[in-house]
Amino acid sequence: MAIEALHKVKFVTLGCKLNFSESATIGQQLLERGIARTVVGDEEPTICVVNTCSVTSLADRKCRQNIRSLIKRYPKALVVVTGCYAQLQGKSIAEIDGVDIVLGNEQKGDVVDYIERWLNDHHSELAVTPHKDIRRFSPSCECGDRTRYFLKVQDGCDYYCSYCTIPLARGRSRSGTIASLVEQAQDVARRGGKEIVITGVNIGDFGKNTGEKFLDLLKALDAVDGIERYRISSLEPDLLDDEVIAWCSASRAFMPHFHIPLQSGSDEVLRLMRRHYDRALFARKVERIHELMPHAFIGVDVMVGTRGELPEYFDDSLQFIASLGVQHLHVFPYSERPGTMALRIPYIVPKAERDRRVALMMELSDRQQREFIERFLGTNRPVLFEQPPAGSKVMHGFTDNYIRVTVPYRKELVNTVAQVKLDRSIISTTHNS
Repeated sequence: MAIEALHKVKFVTLGCKLNFSESATIGQQLLERGIARTVVGDEEPTICVVNTCSVTSLADRKCRQNIRSLIKRYPKALVVVTGCYAQLQGKSIAEIDGVDIVLGNEQKGDVVDYIERWLNDHHSELAVTPHKDIRRFSPSCECGDRTRYFLKVQDGCDYYCSYCTIPLARGRSRSGTIASLVEQAQDVARRGGKEIVITGVNIGDFGKNTGEKFLDLLKALDAVDGIERYRISSLEPDLLDDEVIAWCSASRAFMPHFHIPLQSGSDEVLRLMRRHYDRALFARKVERIHELMPHAFIGVDVMVGTRGELPEYFDDSLQFIASLGVQHLHVFPYSERPGTMALRIPYIVPKAERDRRVALMMELSDRQQREFIERFLGTNRPVLFEQPPAGSKVMHGFTDNYIRVTVPYRKELVNTVAQVKLDRSIISTTHNS
C-alpha cells in the first residue's frame, strides 16, 4: 500500500515514560500492518489514539479534556482510548459521544487488531479486563519521533500504597524474559539507536513471574554491542540493591543517573502511605551512590500534602530531603483517589497549604540542581544529542549525568555522543528526570 493511502493516526499520550513507549509501539505496529502512519505537522488524522494516565485527579481531568477536544476537532476520526484511566473508568468513557473503542491495559497490546476490526465493520467496542485477572506482558521498545529508545521490561505493581490506584489500573507485577529484552535491545542497535531508557511500573520487581533477576538483566543488556547508554527510569529504594548500585558504577554503558521514589521524608507519613522502607534506608541508598558515583544525578519523587501529613511532619520531611544532596525533586501534591485506603486517614491538608508545600519543595529542587550544575562548569562531559523538532534552530542533549545542554542545530550531531565543555550559556535546568 502506498504511504499516501494509509490512514493517519494522531497520538495523545499522557503520564509516564512507559505510556510513551507503548504509544510509540502501537504507532510502529500500525505502520508495519499497512494501516496507518503517524500524522506530520498539521495533518488531519483519521484515527486518534489517547493513551491515558490516572495517577491523580488532575490526570483524570486532562484525559477527559483531551478526549473531548479530539472529538470536537476531528469529528470524523476513529477515537480509541486506552491506558490506566480507560482501565479504571472504561464504562464512563465509552458513554462519551464520539468515542469508538475503549480498551483496558490487558488489551493495549491488541490496539491494532481492534482498529482493524473497526475499519471493517464500524462497531464500537469496550474491552476492560478486571485488574486481578490482568496477566499479559505486552512488549514495547520504541523511540517514536525521539532519539532515545524506551524499553519496557516490567508491568504492574504488587505494592498497595494507601494513596495509589496503579495496582488497580496495571494489575499484578509481570515481566518480559531477559532473552526477549536483549533481543529488543539488539534490534535497537541494528536501527542505529545509541541510548535506551529502561521503563516499567515497578522495575525493581523484575522477574517475579520468570524467576530471573534484575541485576542479571542489567548485565545482559550491558553486553549488547552498539548501545552506548542505558538509563534506569525509576527504582523503588527497597528494591535498589547495593549490588545493583555497585555494578552500575563499574558498568560499560549504564549512566550515573538514578531516579528513586521517596514520596516523603517523614517516617510517620511513610507509614501512613504504607511504603516498604523508612527514610534511614533511603538515606543509605543515596549515600552509597554518592560514594561510588560522586558525579551521579539523583532524581527523587516527592508527594506533599497527603492525608495525615501534619505541619511538623512536612517540616521534618523538607529538612530531611535537603540533607540528602539529591539533584532534582519531582514534586506533586496529594490527590484524592477513589477506593484508596488513604481516604480513611482523618487529617486533610487544605489546598492552599498543599500548594505552599509544593512551592517550598520546588524551591529546594531548583537550588540543589543549580548547585549540582555549578560543580561541573568548565569541565568536559559526553553529551548525546537528540533530534530536534522540525524547523528548530537549536538542539539539546544530556550529559552522562543528566545535565541538559542546548546548542545551535547541527545535523551531523544528531544521535551522536560528543565531548562538550560545559558553561552557563548552554546549560538549562530540567524538571523531568
